[in-house]
Amino acid sequence: MNLRDLQYLVALAEHRHFGRAAQACFVSQPTLSTQIRKLEDELGVALVERTPRKVLLTEVGRDIAERARDVHNGIEQIRAVARRTLDPESGTVRLGIFPTLGPYLLPHALPLVRAAFPRLELLLVEEKTEAVLRLLREGKLDAGIVALPLHEDSLHGEFLFEEPFLLAVAHEHPLARQRGQLKLSDLSHQNLLLLEDGHCLRDQALEVCHLAGAGERSGFRATSLETLRQMVAANVGITLLPTLAVKPPVAPLENLHLIEFKGRPPSRRLALVWRKSSAMHAFLKRLAEVIRQLPAGLLDAHTAATAVPPDAVTPRKRKPTRQ
Repeated sequence: MNLRDLQYLVALAEHRHFGRAAQACFVSQPTLSTQIRKLEDELGVALVERTPRKVLLTEVGRDIAERARDVHNGIEQIRAVARRTLDPESGTVRLGIFPTLGPYLLPHALPLVRAAFPRLELLLVEEKTEAVLRLLREGKLDAGIVALPLHEDSLHGEFLFEEPFLLAVAHEHPLARQRGQLKLSDLSHQNLLLLEDGHCLRDQALEVCHLAGAGERSGFRATSLETLRQMVAANVGITLLPTLAVKPPVAPLENLHLIEFKGRPPSRRLALVWRKSSAMHAFLKRLAEVIRQLPAGLLDAHTAATAVPPDAVTPRKRKPTRQ
């Protein structure tokens, strides 16, 4: 048994197809098939059920493939230790990030990372949170940026920042003429436009709706924050937007009115996470410190909020002057 054969088995478990698994391993299909048969002969058990249309792993095949994946990840960790020892700030980091954060955080965070680690190769993978966590567990990512809380005992999390939400409405919406800041109770009986299932921002928005006594607009679920912004600007409904999603370089929309919440606003807390067993622990802690250096004003919801129209402000009553 050798590491190469275990790699072939892991690829076959992932792709469920000899041709695609061979492509992923950069070998011919006959080569991969032959090595899998040799591995079966060596172990004395059938690892694969071969059918005309697809490949299925046997129960013992799935178990061995999972253990082979752990072995492969362990070898990668050994190589990472060696690389980091030679040059702690070089090499490659595979970073996962979810789509309602990536396009808005990265323009601000990447210049900081490049300045701090000029020799670092940062490979970015944009996936929904559940996929980021799965890829982390499988060793296909080195780290990920996700929203807290983190319910993964095998992962370590470093808090990065807290990002407040704003309420987005069209200029003609009654809430746009709200005097001062918004209270959660002002959302009572409102129905908000939300993202489709799988986005962590959807779950966070639903939690705010529950606290405020609000609901979800039926018959519509967006695939992206940009879709939500456009729908609100078209006066289809209202929604919650994270502060970074309305800060430059994001272009403003003409009919989008952003309202700040009073007191402690609803928000999401972001963290850099990685496997507790990772050989990159010390470096990733330094990476988290760099990302925390975002300008403080970038996360200020007040500067993102739309100014209250002058006619929506109640003028102060002047005290009568003595004659």
